[in-house]
Amino acid sequence: MTKIQPEDDQEEKPLDPAMESVRRKMIRLQIVSGIIMFVSLMAVFGAVVYKTMRAPAKDAAAVTSAGVPSDAPVSVTATLPPGFVIQSSSLSAGQILFFGTTADGVMKALVFDIKAGRIVADVTINGG
Repeated sequence: MTKIQPEDDQEEKPLDPAMESVRRKMIRLQIVSGIIMFVSLMAVFGAVVYKTMRAPAKDAAAVTSAGVPSDAPVSVTATLPPGFVIQSSSLSAGQILFFGTTADGVMKALVFDIKAGRIVADVTINGG
């Protein structure tokens, strides 16, 4: 039937030196990998806790791009040079770009800041 081995044969025999060094390297690799995984997991948990404990951001829908609450409209007058003819305009981040020509035919781009209530850039365009 089944051959039963004596007790002394069941004990582990010592490994040869080459296999013992490989085993030690593998154990060291497992320990380092476990530490890295633990630190990474703690970083993720820390980020989740940080995000949940932070104060909620202000409602972005209630503030316009000019930084003014939507329930308080701004009344500002943009004073352009006399005789300036607007060819096109564009609004971005609370600034309006007016592109056109002056009375003497010079092409200009004027940037008006709504929050500041003044022209913040006067660009003369030379081209042919």
